Amino acid sequence: MGLQVDAGAPLFGSVGRLTHQKGIDVLLAAADELAALGQLAVLGKGEREHESALRLLALRHPGRIAVQIGFDEGLAHLIEAGADAFLMPSRFEPCGLNQMYSQRYGTPPIVRATGGLADTVEDGVTGFVFERLEKEDLLGAVRRAAALWRDPSGWRAMQRAAMARDFSWETAARRYADLYLKLATLERA
Repeated sequence: MGLQVDAGAPLFGSVGRLTHQKGIDVLLAAADELAALGQLAVLGKGEREHESALRLLALRHPGRIAVQIGFDEGLAHLIEAGADAFLMPSRFEPCGLNQMYSQRYGTPPIVRATGGLADTVEDGVTGFVFERLEKEDLLGAVRRAAALWRDPSGWRAMQRAAMARDFSWETAARRYADLYLKLATLERA
């Protein structure tokens, strides 16, 4: 994607629709500071004003921020697996898959506490969760990630915990069956 090789800087990745729902406006607001904390690779397609703003951002930060407009499944997986942390500052997210993919790849996600993101990422254990969808809250989570990234043993522990998560249908079905059994037992009592 044209980023300079910088082993001393964490790489933050973002793949998805470039829309208001996905919090791209907040990511854009934080991007200059994010470029000072590490590097950023963005792949996505969406609202034209966000696409244009991202292109300008990449021009302002050559080698630090790279943007590809469009969708390329192979590149999406490379970013998700190759980034150090994965950004998902969504306004709402009924389920979300990328935070689960990134955990499986050992790329701790940085997510807003909403919907499926809050349900599947454990703050400080498998990724980083922030509450308010505001620039400073996102940057706070990015700073926490960058600080842990500089602690190789702590970072590896988070990666291992994230990769050990089981998001399979078998696990989900077993939880539902246990819940139904518990509820059926309560009704009889």
